Amino acid sequence: MKLILRTLAIVTLLVGCNGQKTKEEAKKSTGIDADSLAIADEAMLDSVQYQTFNYFWEGAEPVSGLARERMHMDGVYPNHDKDIITTGGSGFGLMAILVGVERGFISREQALERYERIVGFLEKADRFHGAWPHWLLPSGKVTPFSKKDNGGDLVETAFLVQGLLTVKEYFKNGNEREKQLAQNIQQLWEGVEWDWYTKNGEDVLYWHWSPEYKWEMNFPVGGYNEALIMYILAAASPTHPIDKSVYEIGWAGEGEISQDTTYYGLETELNHYEHSDAPVGPLFWAHYSYLGLNPKGLKDQFGDYWKLNQNHALIHYKYCVDNPKDYEGYGEDCWGLTSSYSIKGYAGHRPEADLGVISPTAALSSMPYTPEESKQFLRFMYNQQDSLIGKYGPYDAFSLEDNWYLPRYLAIDQGPIPVMIENYRSGLFWKLFMANEEVQNGLKKLGFESQNIEKAND
Repeated sequence: MKLILRTLAIVTLLVGCNGQKTKEEAKKSTGIDADSLAIADEAMLDSVQYQTFNYFWEGAEPVSGLARERMHMDGVYPNHDKDIITTGGSGFGLMAILVGVERGFISREQALERYERIVGFLEKADRFHGAWPHWLLPSGKVTPFSKKDNGGDLVETAFLVQGLLTVKEYFKNGNEREKQLAQNIQQLWEGVEWDWYTKNGEDVLYWHWSPEYKWEMNFPVGGYNEALIMYILAAASPTHPIDKSVYEIGWAGEGEISQDTTYYGLETELNHYEHSDAPVGPLFWAHYSYLGLNPKGLKDQFGDYWKLNQNHALIHYKYCVDNPKDYEGYGEDCWGLTSSYSIKGYAGHRPEADLGVISPTAALSSMPYTPEESKQFLRFMYNQQDSLIGKYGPYDAFSLEDNWYLPRYLAIDQGPIPVMIENYRSGLFWKLFMANEEVQNGLKKLGFESQNIEKAND
C-alpha cells in the first residue's frame, strides 16, 4: 500500500515535468522545487526496485527458487520455455532478493529460506567440471541453450557465483542457519574448476564445454565484453585458480585491449573489439560484471574501469540525443541501447547497430554512472510511458518509431536494475562483494588497484 501511495505521489508531483535535465529547469517548467522533485525521485526508485525485485521473488521458478529465463505477461511462449531456469540471470536475482531485504519488501528470514532452497537445488543440479549450464530444468537437469551448448557455461557460472559470494558475505556472521548457508555457498564456489576451462592449459578461458561435444563450441573469451568477472573469479578461486598470464594473454590480448577509440568526444578506454564494426558495445557490458565488482577507483595496467563504464553510458546517452537515424522519441529523456527483445526477435542493440529500440535496463542500470541522465529516463517512463510498465517493472524493450512493444521480461535485463540502483543509492553490493577476501586476493593477483581493496585489507 505504501508503494502504491508513493507512486501516486510521484505522478502528482511530476505531471508536466517531462524529464527535465536539471532540478532547476524542472522548477521553471513546473513550479516543483528541487526538494520535492528529489522526494519524488526517491519514491520512483523505490517503486522500480520493488517491481524488478519481484520478478525474482514472486516470479521465481517455484521448485528451485531460481529465476525464470523469461516471463511473458501475454502468456505466449513460442518455444514452450516458461519454466526454463537461467543460471546467470539467477545470479542477478540472488542479489535482487537482498534489495528486498534492505528495502523492507521481505524479511531477512524469508530471504534465508529462499536462499536455502536455491543452494540446495544448485548442490544437486547438473554441473560440468564445476560449472553450471546456461539453462536448467526444474528437475536440475541441463537443457540445451543451443545444439552444442549442452554442458558447462563458464560465463553464466561467473554471474551466478558473483551473486552467491555476495549472499555469503551478507549472512556469514549471522546465526547458525545463516553461517551454514555461507559454508554451503563456499563449497559451491570451491567446486568450480576454472583452470580446467583453459582447455588443457592454454592461456585463455573457454566459454563452453560439454561431455557430448567437448570443446566444439570453441569460444575462447577475449575482452572487452561482459565477461571480466569470469577472469577475476577464476584468479580468485581458492581451489582452481588461473595464472595471471591467462588474464593478460587470453582476456587482454597482450595489451591489445588498451587500444581504445574516441566516440562522441569520449574515450572508450578499452577496445570493444568483439564488435569490430562498432566502436562501443551494448550497455550490458557496463553492468553484468559490475553488480558486485566496484569500478570506483578500480584500475589495472590496461585501464580505468570507472572511466570505462561512465564513458560507455555517456556515449550511449549522447548518441541517442544526437539521434543520427532520426528515430521517434530518442533524446535526453529516452535513451539506452543493449541486447534485448526487439522488433526483429532478439538483438544486440548499440550505436551503429541501432534498430530504433530502447531497452529500459540500459539507462536504469547505468544509474551509478549517469545518475541525472538515468533519472530523466526513469521520470519519462513512469510519468509519460506508463503503458510500457507492468507488474515487474518496465517491459524489456520498446520502439516509439515502430509503435512496438511486447509485455515481456527477461531475467538478464530485469536483474541488473534493482542491483545497480541499490549500488547508486547505498553501494550495498559493491561493499559486500569487495569485502570477500578471496576476491581481493584475485584482484591483487591480476594487478588491480583500488582504494576499496586497500580499505578492505586494513
